[in-house]
Amino acid sequence: MNHPDLPGTSHSVLAPLMATAPTVPPVASFASLELPAEVLRTLSELGVREPFPIQAATLPNALAGRDVLGRGRTGSGKTLAFGLPLLARTAGRRAEPKQPLALILVPTRELAQQVTEALAPYAEALRLRMATVVGGMSIGRQAAALRHGAEVVVATPGRLHDLIERRACRLGRVGITVLDEADQMCDMGFLPHVSEVLDQVHPDGQRMLFSATLDRDVDHLVRRYLHDPVVHSVDPSAGAVTTMDHHVLVVHGPDRYAVTTEIAARDGRVLLFLDTKHAVDQLTRHLRASGVHAAALHSGKSQPQRTRTLAQFKNGQITVLVATNVAARGLHVDDLDLVVNVDPPTDPKDYVHRAGRTARAGESGSVVTLVLAGQRREMSRLMAEAGIEPTITKVRSGEAELSRITGAKAPSGTPLDGRPAAPRPKNTNAPFRGLGTSKDTSRGAGGKSRKAGEARKLAEARKAALVRRGG
Repeated sequence: MNHPDLPGTSHSVLAPLMATAPTVPPVASFASLELPAEVLRTLSELGVREPFPIQAATLPNALAGRDVLGRGRTGSGKTLAFGLPLLARTAGRRAEPKQPLALILVPTRELAQQVTEALAPYAEALRLRMATVVGGMSIGRQAAALRHGAEVVVATPGRLHDLIERRACRLGRVGITVLDEADQMCDMGFLPHVSEVLDQVHPDGQRMLFSATLDRDVDHLVRRYLHDPVVHSVDPSAGAVTTMDHHVLVVHGPDRYAVTTEIAARDGRVLLFLDTKHAVDQLTRHLRASGVHAAALHSGKSQPQRTRTLAQFKNGQITVLVATNVAARGLHVDDLDLVVNVDPPTDPKDYVHRAGRTARAGESGSVVTLVLAGQRREMSRLMAEAGIEPTITKVRSGEAELSRITGAKAPSGTPLDGRPAAPRPKNTNAPFRGLGTSKDTSRGAGGKSRKAGEARKLAEARKAALVRRGG
């Protein structure tokens, strides 16, 4: 039963499980749930009044201790769907040193931090200690936090594996385990680490797995580690898809650079996706030199840099975030209404997750993908696989149509870092990987060609000399 917004959903996973009906019906309000008074009070103080569909469906069964298989888009409210039951069922217990009682496993550092921030107020209200265990940060401090005792650990698979290897963390007392964005963890090659974790947690504990897609390795995890799970799936008609506009903008090769720059100069925030770290850095430099408040986010940045950049993007100091797929999941920014695929994604799942950065929690948003004329057919195929019917428009920089769709406008041209803007690349029919490098590339190729010619002439001269000498 493939879902239009969830490519690659496995028949083998869902067919036998969908027959397992939820034992507890959905709820209309948090107050009707058996949540601790401290949690209800915190929800009220934070202005969280009505549960989102995934929360209404999942919370009763999760609070009852059932294993849960949740299928839904990012931005559908999954964090509270698994977080509130996990905290409520852990409340009142105290962890021994190095032995957490509950574990949330996520694929990226950014998602780990966001989950921690989202659940921290409720954990504090219940006097539960949380520890965040991710790469790029001091492993010594994380080991110390576990040594002092933490009831709830939010972790990425690689760093948790390292701490287990160091004997700084033992999972035998973990009674509740959550896998969030399970498909991305598998796509990133973390399946062995995830399996290692699930083999070590309490065998009779509760497991909750959330994933946008349920295929291949996720199928393996569900079959091996979930016991009689209740299946919950968020219908996209109740989620962000209905409030998200999808556009494919067909651009002329030499005009791509200007189109991208004008979109970035719009009023309001925008997230630009490119394929490589090099292209991200190069475009960011160009935008800042053009007067656009842009910053780069990719795996080559240190974790403190990434954290600072995200904070600046969220508070408005930075209006343009230029990123690789590291930002395609787990990134939540309120009021982000435009995502632009400067480099078109090559996989339907990548498109879905990039798009999921906007139109979150019922808000509206637009997703724009820039393509050359020769890329239209491939992009149409990918969109069809993702179950999306975009509006296709030919645009040029400076045109009213581009501004209507994206809010594009001319940049100020005043450099932010005191450096003039880089020249536009002459060539243009290549993707933006290595944006602006065509001139440098041709110069480098010419240099190599000259060197090869000189070497050839030298070899011929040596051969002629040998012939003259009778060699």
